[in-house]
Amino acid sequence: MFADTAVPTAGTNQTQPDIDVSLRKPDGEDGAKLHALVHRCKPLDENSLYCNLLQCTHFADTCVAAEMDGELVGFISGYIPPKQQNVLFVWQVAVDEKARGLGLASRMLSELLDRDECENVQFIETTITPDNDASWALFRRFADKRNYRTETFILFDSRVHFSGAHKDEHLLRIGPFNRTQVDDTLSH
Repeated sequence: MFADTAVPTAGTNQTQPDIDVSLRKPDGEDGAKLHALVHRCKPLDENSLYCNLLQCTHFADTCVAAEMDGELVGFISGYIPPKQQNVLFVWQVAVDEKARGLGLASRMLSELLDRDECENVQFIETTITPDNDASWALFRRFADKRNYRTETFILFDSRVHFSGAHKDEHLLRIGPFNRTQVDDTLSH
């Protein structure tokens, strides 16, 4: 599938320091909540509830759930590709409207990189359509803040891979970096 991002664009809510958002690994009970969150975060691609259950269970170590007042308000689904153990592929980023403007998406990305399961990760990869300004801004801002290099190229061509029914998906690659660099940037 393709990474989508429903995050704020410039001019949205200002950071509200009195709002408490907790981050954790998802579990099976989050599958339906994730399904509802993605439905609220238009224009994200909605996957089946079964797919969301697998994300919350089989891929829990590389996904992060964000809760505010007991409600799922943010989620990043990702995985480490079997043949690329040094890559965290971010599939989808969802932030509920009520949690936008808090820097939550970037905080969730940092949470993932800080996990023991990602200790060998040296790159973040995601695919983004050319017109998805929110996704480009999120990932470029994340890389720029940490002085990580980025590169892009077309991974899935509209004509070749989608028979013209979907826009090109550009792969954005962030890195390389190492665990020491991640730990240093998280402590600042």
